[in-house]
Amino acid sequence: MVELPQHIAIIMDGNGRWAKKRFMPKALGHRRGAETLKQLCKDADKLGLKHMTVYAFSTENWKRSVEEVSALMGLLKEYVGMYIRDNENTNIKMDFIGERESIPQDLREKMEELEEASSDKTGLQLHIALNYGSRDEIKRTMQKIAKKVKAGEISVDDISEDMISDNLDTKGIPDPNF
Repeated sequence: MVELPQHIAIIMDGNGRWAKKRFMPKALGHRRGAETLKQLCKDADKLGLKHMTVYAFSTENWKRSVEEVSALMGLLKEYVGMYIRDNENTNIKMDFIGERESIPQDLREKMEELEEASSDKTGLQLHIALNYGSRDEIKRTMQKIAKKVKAGEISVDDISEDMISDNLDTKGIPDPNF
């Protein structure tokens, strides 16, 4: 029997190119990607995978056209709402990583509702990277630590790899195997 990895990460990229290649609107490609993710989560949970991170919307994605960003935010809100409604029929725990303040308020509220609704689930833990960028995460982490130094709560010499890990969005989540 093949041993499952503990954590896989997926970059949701290429949906727009997939649609363009088929002479379809980009929004349809993004919708198709969201449908694929939905099925992938069900299959991963059935297999017993513990963690999956999907990079759904990066900090760089804000540079796309207003129409595409609006369509993506609408699609995200739709699917988060769907996951909230389907919550009783699944054992998948969901959370979000990334900077939240730039996300529209109504979507942020839905994200928090989904995290709360699925918080007691024991199956697959789906980590959705939304408005996430690694450099942004490092910047925000360093700002948190710098505030603690400035407040006199810690000294510069107290900064360790563990402290950095404890201040990342991914705190408590094992590193991806694949």
